[in-house]
Order: sequence, then structure tokens, then C-alpha cells
Amino acid sequence: MGESTDESVEARAARLREWFKGALGESLQALEAHRLREILPALPGTFAVQCGWFGRRDLLESSPTAVHLLVDPQPAMNGPQWVAGRAEALPFDSKSVQVVLLAHSLDVSAAPHQLLREAHRVLVPEGHIVILGFNAMSLWRVPCLLRRPSSRAPWCGDWIGVRRLRDWLSLLDFELTQGSMLFYRPPFGRQRWMDRLSFMERMGDRWWPLGGAVYVLVAQKRVVGMTPILATRRQARLRALSQPAGARYG
Repeated sequence: MGESTDESVEARAARLREWFKGALGESLQALEAHRLREILPALPGTFAVQCGWFGRRDLLESSPTAVHLLVDPQPAMNGPQWVAGRAEALPFDSKSVQVVLLAHSLDVSAAPHQLLREAHRVLVPEGHIVILGFNAMSLWRVPCLLRRPSSRAPWCGDWIGVRRLRDWLSLLDFELTQGSMLFYRPPFGRQRWMDRLSFMERMGDRWWPLGGAVYVLVAQKRVVGMTPILATRRQARLRALSQPAGARYG
């Protein structure tokens, strides 16, 4: 797939923002915010930066860093202090940020490689990147497999397979430290159907751990010259999590 124009990227981002205001988007972001409240408190520092925004929640609220910043062409209704800019060209000095949060930024970016390179540039050694994105191997991908992607969010985005994303992170000298999936129910818009299928959330991690609608990855920027620690049993499971994921879709 060729690179999208700035106009199409902005249009896709706007549609995804509207989708996150709906019932399904609100339910998904509630789970995302809950998972981030488990992750962010363990990532200390001075500066935490969120690239792009979707939905109504402040996803950095649980970060213990002193300063929370949002980088986007337009300000969010609720959330961190706004800094005008784009994730592909972050307005920060190199090695100045402790935490970078990409919450679906890669799903709509026309230059995901550049976005990750910028995150790596601004992170201090041993800083962390936290990524939330739509899982290309979940039930949510079925509508795109049955017909060509339309302008409907979130299917209008350009989902990246977890395995490919892991490879990109490795090439940038990131070490994967956490990986999990969220939201195992199909994308039904009616709340009553969502309620009836709530049992899938309790069973998902056990019976189809790779089938969640959203992946959550946490990676640490390696220190140059440091010998990587041999993989532990936990790290082996993290690698297994990303093995079946497909290539970039669009």
C-alpha cells in the first residue's frame, strides 16, 4: 500500500476519534485505560509524552512522571498539556523523554517507521515506549477480509501485525518487556449483545490469547554497548505472543 496523503491521514484520525466516542469505542478505551493504570505506575521519570489522541480519556493520568504532554496537530478535550506538532517529527530534544505512549497512533500514521524512529530519538536510554494498536489477527479484522477496507473507523486504518511491529522495535534496539491483548468480543455496536458476550473477556486470555482486538506492547530502549540479558521464561512467552501475527495490512 502506498503512503497516504496528509489529508487522508487527518480524515482517518478524525473518523477514529468519532468512533471512540461511541459505545463500542468507549468500552474499548475503558479497558485500555485500565491496562495502562497497571503499566504506567512502574515507568517513572520526568516527562511522559502521548502521541496523538482518540476518545475522551486521559490515558496518561496514572503516569508518575512530573510532566504529561500531548503532541498532536489539535488539542484534546481532556488530557495532558497540549504541544502542537506531529508524532513523526516530535518537538523535543534527543534523549529528553522517559515514556512515550502511542495509543493507536500507528494505526493511522502514513509513516509508522518514522514515528517509531522519533520515539526512539527522544527517549532517554532505558526509557520506555508503550504501544496500543488494533490486532490484525483478531475477529475485528474479518470485515476487512470480506470486503475492501472502507472509510468506516476503525477499519479505515492501516493495522500492523504484532510480529512485524516486534521486528521493527528490535531493529531500533528496543527490548520487549511486556505484551498482552485486550477485548476478545466481536465488534458489535449494540450494548445488549456486548453484555451477553462478556464471558469472552474472562475466557479470552486462556483459550484464544492472540485473538484480542487490541495489543498492548511495552518496550525499553537499550543502552548502547550493553550486552542483552538472556531471555527469561517470561520473555519467551512474550515472543510467542507475537509469532502468529501477520504482515502489515491496508
